[in-house]
Amino acid sequence: MFYLKVLFYKVIMQVLKLAGKLVPQTQPFIFTGGYSSLALTKLIIDQDTKHVFIVTDAVLNKLGITKGVCNLLAEYQVKVTIYDEVTPDPSESVVNNGIALLRKQQCDLVLAIGGGSSIDAAKMIAVLAHSSQTIKSVAGLLKIRKQGLPLCVIPTTSGTGSEVTMAAVITDTENQSKSLVVSPKMMAMATALDPVLMQGMPAKITADTGFDALTHAIEAYLSKYANAQTDQFSLTAIKLIFKELPTCYHRGDDLAARQALALASCYAGLAFNKTNVGYVHAIAHQIGAKYHSPHGFTNAVVLPVVLDFYLKGSEKRLADMAKAIGIDTNNLTSVQAAEQFILAIKELQADVGIPKTLNCIEEKDIKSLAKSALKEAHYFYPVPKYLRPSQCEKMLTQLCTP
Repeated sequence: MFYLKVLFYKVIMQVLKLAGKLVPQTQPFIFTGGYSSLALTKLIIDQDTKHVFIVTDAVLNKLGITKGVCNLLAEYQVKVTIYDEVTPDPSESVVNNGIALLRKQQCDLVLAIGGGSSIDAAKMIAVLAHSSQTIKSVAGLLKIRKQGLPLCVIPTTSGTGSEVTMAAVITDTENQSKSLVVSPKMMAMATALDPVLMQGMPAKITADTGFDALTHAIEAYLSKYANAQTDQFSLTAIKLIFKELPTCYHRGDDLAARQALALASCYAGLAFNKTNVGYVHAIAHQIGAKYHSPHGFTNAVVLPVVLDFYLKGSEKRLADMAKAIGIDTNNLTSVQAAEQFILAIKELQADVGIPKTLNCIEEKDIKSLAKSALKEAHYFYPVPKYLRPSQCEKMLTQLCTP
C-alpha cells in the first residue's frame, strides 16, 4: 500500500511541476545596501501613492524602526497608517483586523516592515483588501481570484525570504493548524534589504532566522523541482550563511555580514519560491501550531534529523552542499561527504546556541503531529524521499528525547 501511495504522489508531483512552469512568476525589484529602505520609500512616493498602510509589530514600532520611512513619506505629504498588531505566527484575526483598518483609512499601498510574520500578514491584507474572499477560501494553491493592492516589503530579519516569495502562512488558532496560501498575486512589487535596520537584531533571533534561511536553501536544493537556476541560488545562500551567520550572531553590528546574510536569505527565498520546501517545514509547522515554538528555531532543530533520513538516496546532493561550504571532498565518498555536511550543520547549531532537541513536544501528541505533517507534505512538497508514518513518529520522538 505504501509503495502505491508513493507512486501516486510522484504522479501528482509531475502534474504540479508542469503546472508550476505554466504559472507566471514575477520578481520584486530589489534594493540593497545601507539605507536602501529609503530608496524603496522614494519609489513608493514616485508611484503617486496617497496613503500607505504599514504592517509591523509593536516592538519594532516602539523601537523606531518605522521612523525613517514615515518621516520621508511625511516630507512628501503621503499619509501613513501604522498597523502594529502583528504577532508571531499571525492568526486570521490579525489579518482581518488589519483589513478592516485599511478599508476604514482608505489606504492604497501596503508596506511590510518586519520579519516573516509581518510580511505574511501584509501579503494577506494586501491581496484581500478589497476582495470578498476569505483566508480559508484562498488557502492552498492558486485560489486567489484577483490582484490586490500594491505591496512593498522591508525585511528586518534574514530568514524567511518572504520578501521574494508568493506564499504566506497564517495560523488557524481554533484548529491549532497553519494554512499555506500560494499565489503569484501575493508577490511584492519591490523590497529593500537594508542591513542598517538589521544590525540591532538580538543574537537568538539572528540564529533562528539564519537557520530558517538555511533550511529553505537546503530543502530547495534537495527538491525534485530543483533546476540549474534554483541550484545556484541555493548553493550561494548555503555558502553565505555558513560564512556570515556566526559573525552576525557574535557581532551583530557588522553591517557587511548583515548585508551578506540578508542576500543569502533572499537567494534562498528565490530558490524555494520555485522548488517548494520539504519535511523539515512540514514537521516544524505542526510543532509551531501546536506549541507556539518559533518557526525558524523549530526548523533549526528539525533540520539535521530530516537530513539523516535523506542521507541514503540524496548523498550526491548533500555532498554538493558540503563542497559549497568548503569541505574538502576529494578523498571522500558521496556518503562520507554528506555525513560531513550534516556534521557541519550540527557544529553551526552549537556555535549559535541552537539545541539538539525540543522540550515542548508531548509524547501523547506524536502520532497526530506525524499524521498532520505527512498530510501537509504529501501531494504538495516535492521531497526526494518519502516518509512512512512510523518513521515520522520516530523522528518526533528523537526530537523530544534529551
